[in-house]
Amino acid sequence: MQQPWLPKKWDKEADLVVVGFGGAGAAAAITASDLGAKVLMLEKAPEGEEGGNTRIAGQGYLQIYDTDKAATYLNALCGPFTLPQTLVRAWAAEVRGNNDWAKSIGGDPQEHQHQPEGIEFPELPGADCAHKFHDGPVLGYSNTWKFYEASVKKRPVEILYETPGVELIQDGITKEILGVRAENHGKSIYVKARKAVLLTCGGFENNQDMIRNYLPGLPYCYTSGTPHNTGDGINMALTVGADLWHMNNYAGPSMALKVSEFKTTFSMTPLHFGHEQPGGMIVVGPDANRFTDEKYKTRHGKIKKNGLWGPMPVPCPMHMVFDQALFDCGPLYDMKPVSGWGRIIERYDWSADNSKELKRGWIKRGDTLANLAKTIGLEPAALEASIQSWNRICENGKDPDFGRKKMLVPFGNGPYYAIELSPSMLNTQGGPRRNERAQIVRPDNSPIPRLYSAGEMGSLYSYLYQGTGNIGEAFAFGRISARNAVAETPWDSK
Repeated sequence: MQQPWLPKKWDKEADLVVVGFGGAGAAAAITASDLGAKVLMLEKAPEGEEGGNTRIAGQGYLQIYDTDKAATYLNALCGPFTLPQTLVRAWAAEVRGNNDWAKSIGGDPQEHQHQPEGIEFPELPGADCAHKFHDGPVLGYSNTWKFYEASVKKRPVEILYETPGVELIQDGITKEILGVRAENHGKSIYVKARKAVLLTCGGFENNQDMIRNYLPGLPYCYTSGTPHNTGDGINMALTVGADLWHMNNYAGPSMALKVSEFKTTFSMTPLHFGHEQPGGMIVVGPDANRFTDEKYKTRHGKIKKNGLWGPMPVPCPMHMVFDQALFDCGPLYDMKPVSGWGRIIERYDWSADNSKELKRGWIKRGDTLANLAKTIGLEPAALEASIQSWNRICENGKDPDFGRKKMLVPFGNGPYYAIELSPSMLNTQGGPRRNERAQIVRPDNSPIPRLYSAGEMGSLYSYLYQGTGNIGEAFAFGRISARNAVAETPWDSK
């Protein structure tokens, strides 16, 4: 008798079905294939746009050498948002093996220069455990991703591009996950997973409904990362009974330009002029007042206030306001394709004198501050008062409001300019809760049979984030999930 939850026929079949071809998916596919499993990957993006946020991140991954220190540091990063210690220890033990694993498959791990400056929270106990590595001689430019992508393609792993997973097929009695319904150009494809399904398909950075529901204080937010992460795996896991965690945590916010013509954001601030800013610049909120230190390097969007870390305020709409001297100094956007979707994939050619962007309306101009204020919808007197206050700060050499120390340059003569900034981020951290075996669990902590996860979709990072931590975790739990999934007995052999 045909069970109602089974499709009439399976279009594809594998031991493991990996949903998402980013860093976590690559680690899972490589590990499972090397253990002898037949692996099939479902990737939402078209070929050439795969890789998730691993592809366009800074290319560093976390490596630790002391598991006790690493556990201490991770616990300190979590603060009151605690993790099960079995999970912390499993993470520490596996992240310790990142370099050895990379070498075992032909990688060339290189430690970042300028360490320990790369430790995000050096004041926390155990912080000196953190080491940042990348593959090959040059940091950035997708180099680490290129190695892992090539490693997958050297193995007998089938990859279906433009084929997102949309629904998990679950046994109505045992609740085991039997496979995935995917879609390719509107057509359903049923993929049988004889042993397990691994969800490695990222967060919800491009799902504005989920952003409003889960991220505190954000009416909208846009990503500098992949545009293909829309929370698909989170919704699939919810439907089969998964618990969620860390849904309010994300690597942001920053402030950036978002225009409808392009999928992701352009970073305008902090500006890329080094230590010599040639003109005046502040960022104001809808009341035309400053609200933060515009040049402060946040800790992945977090700032400290009243002794606690929290997201940087982003009162929308925000405007970066600047003078003619700054406009004339050169392009306001750094196009070097080191990281970011826009710089690596879309490759917009920003004009050397900013004139093209002014003509496109991305930059607004006013002969006077009052004219500019009217153009961007601010109260003229309030904007003028903010600029006057800023010029006094520059004259005195001290910012009593927000403690800005860099580039205290007063506004010169007009005309004046403004760019509307939006909240921006690289990735979210939340998703289905996982255990130390990388199994997705229900609210009662019991695992959903044959369902695993890795990567930012349900990351361990619950409060504060150590740079390179996401890719390091993706590699670690990609391997953990693959090993445990391969050890499953095929459901169709019982």
